[in-house]
Amino acid sequence: MSNKIKDRKIILINQAANYLTIGFANAFNKKFEHVVLMTGSVHTQGEELDETIKIQAINKWHERPARKKALSYLKALFLMWWYLMTKYRKHEVFFVSVPPMGYLLNLVLPHKFSMVIWDVYPDVFKIAGMKETHVVYRFWSYLNKRSFGKAYKLFTISDKMAGLIKVYTQRKIIVQAIWSIFQENEKVPKNDNFFIKEHGLENKFIVQYSGNIGVTHNVEALVEIAEILKDNHEIVFQIIGRGPRKPTLEKLVKDKNLSNCSFLPFQTDEVFPFSLSAADVGVVILDETTSKGSVPSKSYNLMSYGIPSLYIASKDSQLYLYAKNYQLGECFTKNELEKAAVFLENLSRDSASYNVLSNNAAIAAQDFKRDNANKFVEAYLS
Repeated sequence: MSNKIKDRKIILINQAANYLTIGFANAFNKKFEHVVLMTGSVHTQGEELDETIKIQAINKWHERPARKKALSYLKALFLMWWYLMTKYRKHEVFFVSVPPMGYLLNLVLPHKFSMVIWDVYPDVFKIAGMKETHVVYRFWSYLNKRSFGKAYKLFTISDKMAGLIKVYTQRKIIVQAIWSIFQENEKVPKNDNFFIKEHGLENKFIVQYSGNIGVTHNVEALVEIAEILKDNHEIVFQIIGRGPRKPTLEKLVKDKNLSNCSFLPFQTDEVFPFSLSAADVGVVILDETTSKGSVPSKSYNLMSYGIPSLYIASKDSQLYLYAKNYQLGECFTKNELEKAAVFLENLSRDSASYNVLSNNAAIAAQDFKRDNANKFVEAYLS
């Protein structure tokens, strides 16, 4: 006989469901008899969505252009509101990520509404130069205070982010870390890695950035480090991803004639473990104006493969704490790129120090396992 909760129903909402959303849904499905996922797409990486979970389809999220992205957000918000007010009036709501203003629906809905905050808005707008006095910033801040105060359970993923959210509410914030796509350290040895051979990276020390290349991602910092180390022919810089800033960066590398810096598109899910395994050092970059309000999931993927990290972020970021507490790499500000270059050069020549950081990264990964999804649900039900 099933011990699942039968007198409560829950719907998870994320316009673009990824491995984290799937983990949440499956964890709730172990406890609830009735679980629904409202989403525009499901991107499976590793863990499959349990077939007993009902999917309520809405429109897909569009990353760009900006106009199409905004319209997809607005349509999704309407559909979320409509379905919650009609088909799912008796469901509890667990909002995950997209659209970023989606959690504010709890201001106009009667549901028991919880949310996971892992990008803090409107603080993120500071990257684009928005001041706290701006009318949009002030209005969203006002809505945050009302929304967070009304939430059933309010989650975030790091202590630094919790501190940022406390600006908007005095209520309890549940801090629970997320997890990596990869649950085991299955890093592919370089000698067996076709990605290394395909791109002519044998006998190279590979510094890799893999992710979005947008206005808010200061990947120019990595190009500056590549320029500092342009005469070191053993270290190469690899930028994998897409975004509106990519053409500008490619032109910058060409104008500077940096033969040690190359670009690749996002790799397929099948190739991703091989491209990640190629990295000797993984780079994670956060704009310093908002580095307290975000922790890129790539941070945990690097840990899972025991890859040392180069963080470029402020000293009050969660990334700085990871570097300090786990001793898995170093964190430098955008004004310390010369020091970052020295760090990479020393690490490429000191295998003993490299192995220490690598082992520490693998140990740190134990704190960011899939079981963390179950801990979210336990906290939700407590």
